[in-house]
Amino acid sequence: MIVVKGKTVDEQTRCTHYHSPLDVIAIKFKCCDTYYPCFYCHEETAGHKAEVWSKNEFDNKAILCGVCQQEMTINQYQHSNYQCPKCRTNFNPKCSNHNHLYFEV
Repeated sequence: MIVVKGKTVDEQTRCTHYHSPLDVIAIKFKCCDTYYPCFYCHEETAGHKAEVWSKNEFDNKAILCGVCQQEMTINQYQHSNYQCPKCRTNFNPKCSNHNHLYFEV
């Protein structure tokens, strides 16, 4: 079982900041190699500044489906059409508004 740190509110990685039915991914932060539900959770609990994944690191597994625990590479996630390739759970497409906080754009 992969540990997700931060202010989670359920076992599917929803947090106090983002908790809609579609908010079921966690992101592994490059700076600490730790999964968090969102950048706010990292900011409030990690104790250090976040680092973004560079484009040449997009083959690293850094996305977790909170429903089935499937880890995806950043590339897989970005080309997933906001759906888990394993369990077909839909992800929140509005997460793309925050890509610049996690990934080099």
